[in-house]
Amino acid sequence: MNVQIFIPCFIDQLYPDVAFSMVKVLEKVGCTVRYNANQTCCGQPAFNAGFWGEAKDVCKKFIDDFSGNDYVVAPSASCVGFVRNYYGKLFENSSMAKEVKNLSERTFEFSEFLVKVLNIDDIGATLEGKATYHDSCAGLRECHIKEEPRKLLSKVRGLELVEMNDVETCCGFGGTFAVKFEPISIAMGDQKITNASATGAEYLISTDMSCLMHIDGCARHQHNPIKTLHLAEVLASGW
Repeated sequence: MNVQIFIPCFIDQLYPDVAFSMVKVLEKVGCTVRYNANQTCCGQPAFNAGFWGEAKDVCKKFIDDFSGNDYVVAPSASCVGFVRNYYGKLFENSSMAKEVKNLSERTFEFSEFLVKVLNIDDIGATLEGKATYHDSCAGLRECHIKEEPRKLLSKVRGLELVEMNDVETCCGFGGTFAVKFEPISIAMGDQKITNASATGAEYLISTDMSCLMHIDGCARHQHNPIKTLHLAEVLASGW
């Protein structure tokens, strides 16, 4: 199966190992991975900031970059949720509406692609320790991803997965929310860390590096030793 990968801006610039881990896993399960080096942003930051015209220009480029019929897989439910739920609104009643619908139907977050499309939940990964999982708002509410990451993590050898309290509560990042409402954002991040630490977990795992970046920053400020890991990093470990 040919798979196009979309690498979000912050992963490209700050966490490239997450992208390499995703490619490693996809290739292991038999996918031929293709990367269009011309790709840039999905357009979400501009859209969320209210610059819909500028966002639409970026989105048009994304549509062109991922034309064709291949599945598009990304290590970010946030970006996938934006393509699925908002591209249709931006291009409603336009000549690109059919193309946008096709793109949204073949764009998947990494964990749901493995479980729902490939029907795979055991990658053969190994990670010793106790972990808890954070449901990102985009993953849970925009992509309806809940069981897929947990199925994959349950098959990781040596890993004990425990649920934290208020697991579905936002971590406080929210993109520009963290900038505009910094005190609230930090308080929400601290609460997430408190709940995660109460489980005794060494690792906090999620599908979204945006959440993990915020949580990790709050944890470092607290001198809390909990480690944040993207799901792709966990699935790529031990083999």
